[in-house]
Amino acid sequence: MSHVELVAIVVDDYDTAIHFFVETLGFELVQDSPAFTNDGRPKRWVVVRPAGAQTGFLLAQADGEAQQAVVGHQFAGRVGFFLRVDDFEAAYRRMADAGVTFVTTPRTEPYGRLAVFLDVAGNRWDLLGPG
Repeated sequence: MSHVELVAIVVDDYDTAIHFFVETLGFELVQDSPAFTNDGRPKRWVVVRPAGAQTGFLLAQADGEAQQAVVGHQFAGRVGFFLRVDDFEAAYRRMADAGVTFVTTPRTEPYGRLAVFLDVAGNRWDLLGPG
């Protein structure tokens, strides 16, 4: 095994999620292709990733009640994603100016600068940078 290729994030709407990850966070849109569910219904295969990253995120639009119930709760309220940046202050200011919701103020921990933010679905992420 060489790396994790994708991690799925269940979202309400493909286009809203693409806008958040690409326009707001600055991720690359790697793929947006027609696809089919296991039972033959149309869906999309949407992949985004941070510039230069190897691992991407599959934006999976919720299909049915069980999937809708996990939108924004994939980690039961805990931080489930960790976004590392080289310039914490610049990234924090850019994201805050773009309307990203931060649920904590920036602080310094032994492993670097940190602030928790919410993605478009409501999942918690750590924005991490050098201390």
